[in-house]
Amino acid sequence: MIAQDLRSTWYAYAEPGPTRLQENMMSEREPEILMPSQAGARESGEFVSQPAKLLRIAAMIRELLDEVRKSSPDEAARKRLRAIYTRSLATLKEGLSDELQKELETLTLPLDGTSSESEIRLAQAQLVGWLEGLFHGIQAALWAQHMQARAQFEEMRRRGLAPGSPEEPPGENRRPGQYL
Repeated sequence: MIAQDLRSTWYAYAEPGPTRLQENMMSEREPEILMPSQAGARESGEFVSQPAKLLRIAAMIRELLDEVRKSSPDEAARKRLRAIYTRSLATLKEGLSDELQKELETLTLPLDGTSSESEIRLAQAQLVGWLEGLFHGIQAALWAQHMQARAQFEEMRRRGLAPGSPEEPPGENRRPGQYL
């Protein structure tokens, strides 16, 4: 159920044209997805080096938030939830760029030893909201990359179909058709 919710959130904006949210996100710096082998390639900027890990942690946090909403945890359960929350934040930071780590640190506050059920719920909801915003940013960046690649492909296709394209020197023989 949670994985389905994340997938529907992840692909919610995969429409033919950009939505207002996508246009706003594309106007700012867009996060990049890097494979772990490329993580050292970028010294600055916003990127996620381990998107699968990020999705798993987000699903776990969302499930914990749902459980906290359904029940009333006692003191021992609240201590356990605080520990999970703290570990989750540390694990999330491992897969984020320095800029995203700083953003996450400024938006999340550490839970102290006397955190109430409501404080835990708010902290988890805030983290889930931040992660969903990050996922939407990643999706918008992927959409923009797809549209750019599509435009490049269409341009190459147009040049390949148009006889006597301007890039050809005038004296060379033009071979019609595509090479198979």
